[in-house]
Amino acid sequence: MQTIMIVEDDQKIAEHIKLALEKYGFTVFVTSNFENVLKDFLTVEPSLVLLDINLPHYDGYFWCRQIRKQSICPVIFLSARIGEMDQVMALENGGDDFMTKPFHTEVLIAKIKSQLRRAYGEYAQQKERSIEVSGLRIYPERLTLTFKGKTLALTKNESYILEILLERYPRVAGREDLLHKLWDDEAFVDENTLNVNITRVRKKLEQLWILDAVATVRGAGYVLKVTWE
Repeated sequence: MQTIMIVEDDQKIAEHIKLALEKYGFTVFVTSNFENVLKDFLTVEPSLVLLDINLPHYDGYFWCRQIRKQSICPVIFLSARIGEMDQVMALENGGDDFMTKPFHTEVLIAKIKSQLRRAYGEYAQQKERSIEVSGLRIYPERLTLTFKGKTLALTKNESYILEILLERYPRVAGREDLLHKLWDDEAFVDENTLNVNITRVRKKLEQLWILDAVATVRGAGYVLKVTWE
């Protein structure tokens, strides 16, 4: 049975949605811990989150970003805001869909079912990718790197570089391959830009106490070396 987590500070709206979802067979958890929504999320491990924007302490955009560091669980924003920029902000901060209050319950149920199918059902793609070398694991879709229980957030470029280095290990990742990967996301990338990003990757690894793991292969590119065992 799939669990839906509701993050809504209007108790009447939250209760209305809860009753409607339960009629369709969902298990529903309504959080009241608006100071630490992420704590409840990690405890409940819901299949989908309904997330209001205007919340006490921190807004829904903030909590969606925190959820995205941990999970690719679908998030549907619910808000009385009707501006286009609010919808853009919701999607750019990791949301999957946006519904404006007031809404028809049937439409909300249809959107929930659609997101669940895409994430877990007939339309679901392959399981979330991860690449691991000797305990160092990257989640490219999450832009996160984990090692010995510690998780670091990555920029897109850091993630691109580490993804290639881990995929190619123990082979060399060519400079041209790295430049091409960065080129897909940048208007222009030169050799100096690659050097700067390699330096940032090394510093990020140092935060995990992994030193000298990205070695330069003169005239060829870079290679990952397991220096942490």
